[in-house]
Amino acid sequence: MTEFLLKKDSVLIEHSHVNEQTGYLVSGKIKLYIDNRSKIIMPGDNWSMPSNSKHKAEIIEDSVAIEVFSPARDDYKRYVNGEDIEE
Repeated sequence: MTEFLLKKDSVLIEHSHVNEQTGYLVSGKIKLYIDNRSKIIMPGDNWSMPSNSKHKAEIIEDSVAIEVFSPARDDYKRYVNGEDIEE
């Protein structure tokens, strides 16, 4: 699970990955494209993308999105062990 802080007028370029992706927009406004179809996403809206679907986004307002990937994305994993935790 990842929280994304998205800046107004940013563009997330088209890409795809083997991970299924589900998201929820906490705040802001984005235009989301999945396999050449688009929709304006408002706070409270959610989305789900199948594995290997092409997708991109235009950030219309500063936004906060929460997304979950399955399987978990190796490039997003952070490991915490006992040595990392302060007493």
